[in-house]
Amino acid sequence: MSHTRALWDEGSETGRAVVALGVAVALSAVVVNVAMVGRVSMFFDLWFVLICFGLALLVRPRDFFTVGVLPPLIMLGAFAVLALGRPEAIAEPQDGLVQAVVSGLAHHSVALTIGYALCLATLLARQRAARG
Repeated sequence: MSHTRALWDEGSETGRAVVALGVAVALSAVVVNVAMVGRVSMFFDLWFVLICFGLALLVRPRDFFTVGVLPPLIMLGAFAVLALGRPEAIAEPQDGLVQAVVSGLAHHSVALTIGYALCLATLLARQRAARG
């Protein structure tokens, strides 16, 4: 009987490479979104969910923990960088750094929850398939 490899059997990238890729793509999505509409919108949310899923598929099993904690850190980091230069893209223009980051996280909490849940579910499926 031949074993057909599933999509989640393929991940072989190191945790470090996946972190770098995730941060780069998330920041690129922020830049493109702010350039298009002046704010972080659902465009970023959709990209964020795809990033979370993609990273969970790309990482090698030995580095599952790294990707398992990554989605909230990516969003926090992206919004912190954005709050330094363009707080009005995620909050009110007069908001300080912390308030802008908290507002951004609150406004995009659905994407964070869906992306994180999808990431963890994908890692769980990959772990179960590996034990198979």
